[in-house]
Amino acid sequence: MSEQLALQIEWLERQHRGLDAQVSVLMRRAYLTPAEQQRARELKKQRLSTKDRLAALRRLATVPWSRALP
Repeated sequence: MSEQLALQIEWLERQHRGLDAQVSVLMRRAYLTPAEQQRARELKKQRLSTKDRLAALRRLATVPWSRALP
């Protein structure tokens, strides 16, 4: 795995943990205002997108380079 790829994965992992923490804070509340509900939806979408990007980079990191190229 290249150093740049490892750094990207590490950065995305930190971003995912941060988004997860923000969602957790909102979801612990007994009641969310409509604005908070919208914010929770946006955070969840960002978290899922980050997770998808992480999965793609991890797959790329595990595929031998000879098979990764067309």
